Amino acid sequence: MSPPPTRSPRSVVLALGTAQTVAWASSFYLPTLLAAPMARDLGITPPTVFAALSAALVIGALVSPWAGRRIDQGDGRSMLVGAWALFVTGLGALALAQGLWSLILAWALLGLAMGCGLYDAAFAALVRLYGPAARRSISGITLIAGFASTVGWPLTAWMEAQWGWRGACAGWIALHTLVALPLILSLPRAPRLEPVPALPEGTAAEPAVATEQPAPDTRRLVLVALLFVCLGFVSTSVATHLPALVMAMGVPLAGAVAVAALAGPAQVAARLLELQVLSRFSPLLAARLAALGHPTAALAAVALGPAGALPFVVLHGLGNGLLTIVRGTLPLALFGAAGYGARQGWIALPGRLVGAASPFVLGWVLEHHGLAALVLTAGLSAAALLLLMLLRLPAPRP
Repeated sequence: MSPPPTRSPRSVVLALGTAQTVAWASSFYLPTLLAAPMARDLGITPPTVFAALSAALVIGALVSPWAGRRIDQGDGRSMLVGAWALFVTGLGALALAQGLWSLILAWALLGLAMGCGLYDAAFAALVRLYGPAARRSISGITLIAGFASTVGWPLTAWMEAQWGWRGACAGWIALHTLVALPLILSLPRAPRLEPVPALPEGTAAEPAVATEQPAPDTRRLVLVALLFVCLGFVSTSVATHLPALVMAMGVPLAGAVAVAALAGPAQVAARLLELQVLSRFSPLLAARLAALGHPTAALAAVALGPAGALPFVVLHGLGNGLLTIVRGTLPLALFGAAGYGARQGWIALPGRLVGAASPFVLGWVLEHHGLAALVLTAGLSAAALLLLMLLRLPAPRP
């Protein structure tokens, strides 16, 4: 392998984290404010816009293993440049949409962009650059991109008020081109992978060298995939229905929205905690704390009623903030850096597919059973915690 990149990891994290902020704000968080004007203009309902987003998430989940494998074999920067082109094309198609089918096509393009350009691809690009030492860099970009909704929603609202929802899409194209693309192009290229020389004919094979990665343990792979299915359902569904869950505790609408907004700062606080403190310990500790956050929050909500709204949001936000980091760092610690991108895509695939359907499922349970919906989410988080208790990090290789 050629020498590692000389650019400081901190500058790489700042560039990639900022580009990720633009990517998340202009895709996953976009319908929060634009679904209503889009639906009104196109003659459809707002849930249809969110259904198109769910379809895009499914497309992104399906393409993610391919994108990860390409990053493993080549260079993360090239994949992120390709994702930029897909984001710009998808947003352009969205701005020009005239009906349901053109809307679906636009979100399909954005789904491809998300699969090639959001966290999983960024994590894989960092692992190609820094190998097993990528943990702090992964934490760093999640810390910066954790402000995607905080920055993105006001920007989207301002652009929509000034230029309409189509102009807001055009505004995000400009930000992708003027901000995100130069930052992506500034990233160092990953070290070149040297081909393994063939042995002369008739030469006995040498024992495997210590730098090779062992074949992943299938049992451990299944446990980790199930873990992210459970936590992915909770994370995505609760994020979608957080104000409604707070209202189910007896808090009025205005208060519920204000309290739910504290989830973002809590997530950022958790990522700071991981970066400054928990990064010194096994990522299993951060994973267990992430899984413990929501059941503790649910217990506070059920036990305290309206007074439990604030601890519910904060505790859930803390756990969810750690979860974003754990998605990248735990597979790295368990399975190593070799083949990280493709393996990360396959591990995350079931959870992302379940996550795409989870808002509908939790919404139905919440509508019919009220706050008892927390039994479902807390139970899944508890199951994830049990799975984590069964996991052990592999012993260091000599």
